[in-house]
Amino acid sequence: MAEHSVPVPIAPVNAVLGEGPVWVEREQALWWVDIKGPAVFRWSEADGVERWTPPLRIGSLGPAEQGGFVAGTERGFFRADPRAGLYEAIADPEALMADNRFNDGKLDRAGRFWAGTMDDREEQAQGSLYRLDPDLVWHLVDDGYMVTNGPAFSSDGRTMYHTDSAKRLIYAFDLDADGGVSNRRGFASFREEHGHPDGMTVDAEGCLWVAFWNGWCLRRLSPNGEVLQVVDMPVERPTSCAFGGHALDRLFITSARIGLNENALAVQPLAGALFMLEAGVRGIADRPFG
Repeated sequence: MAEHSVPVPIAPVNAVLGEGPVWVEREQALWWVDIKGPAVFRWSEADGVERWTPPLRIGSLGPAEQGGFVAGTERGFFRADPRAGLYEAIADPEALMADNRFNDGKLDRAGRFWAGTMDDREEQAQGSLYRLDPDLVWHLVDDGYMVTNGPAFSSDGRTMYHTDSAKRLIYAFDLDADGGVSNRRGFASFREEHGHPDGMTVDAEGCLWVAFWNGWCLRRLSPNGEVLQVVDMPVERPTSCAFGGHALDRLFITSARIGLNENALAVQPLAGALFMLEAGVRGIADRPFG
């Protein structure tokens, strides 16, 4: 059982839909987005919080080997460097689906970028999961999702986890060395009172940390899908989490305030903030894209 501290707000930015936390090791900084803002944020102990307004909505960022990021956006895959004001289109797999946008995305252990799309109106199960390889060729991996979230990857890189938050269901897939997936199966499912599994990450012990939208918490799941721990949050809508810090032993958690009325916000004034806790276990360093 990992001993953890209480989540502490370190960036009360009031994000409408805070998402996509990612630790950039070369900068010793945490980057994340506000999809609906839109906004891109950076936090470090040295610099505090910085903010940029991108020209389009960004769902997720993956650090690129040569600097900047690869991003999943409302208009497909992009190269992005917020500091330089650079946003360059790579490819748009769903150019003919005007109501869809990219949501959550992550790098796998080989440095490939995986990101899912969703109906921005949350009316149709028309979301898909894509993989973007370092040669900038994209691949359709899976489809039929209402709200895609994750993915996350086991420490050995052989299992991928991906979620349909609307169904409150986390899937597991077998993942081969070339990025092919097979054997999709239910990994963990949850009841309405648990909230909706949202963004997630894997620790060095192979356990999955999952933020629960409308659940006021994170849950740590074993490689068998058993709930090992529950970390209470002071906000109703934690959205995702990522390990960071010099020793990768800090867990950073994004949150949202979208859809919360005045009474709800009075109870949880930190909704939309970035939080940090000492996780009691380490994460796994990302391999940059490319």
